[in-house]
Amino acid sequence: MKYRVELLGEQVMEAFGAELGRALEGRGVVYLHGDLGAGKTTLSRGLIRGLGHVGAVKSPTFTLVEPYELNGLNIYHFDLYRLVDPEELEFLGIRDYFRDDSLCLVEWPEKGTGVLPSPDLTITIGAEGGGRLLTLEHHSAQGVMACQRLRDIRGEAQS
Repeated sequence: MKYRVELLGEQVMEAFGAELGRALEGRGVVYLHGDLGAGKTTLSRGLIRGLGHVGAVKSPTFTLVEPYELNGLNIYHFDLYRLVDPEELEFLGIRDYFRDDSLCLVEWPEKGTGVLPSPDLTITIGAEGGGRLLTLEHHSAQGVMACQRLRDIRGEAQS
């Protein structure tokens, strides 16, 4: 089952990211799909700040990964846009990041096909009127629970 939400504006996207972070409880693998400028990093910024980070949250376009250790949580924000070959991830030690006690946000996951683990949640961001339409799709029991918690946080009825 898919969960869809329409958001209007950068602040609303960041607020939704904070809600999503609480729903994920600091664990899981989240793939973020969308065109350049769709809001993947904005969503990630809201999520990371919502879990307690104070300060800048920059896009890891050139570093590939930005780590955050917050209140005992390990969060890794990946941007694979500039990745040429998925095998490059092996040199980065990619498998060390994807643990049961970490949250991995992956922008442009298709660039890591064959190396990345399966996601718990996939979020696709597209343009909708003057805002964005986010489509969340769960792929594991953890993803299902995160979507249920997100609906509870947002005060929405289950469908």
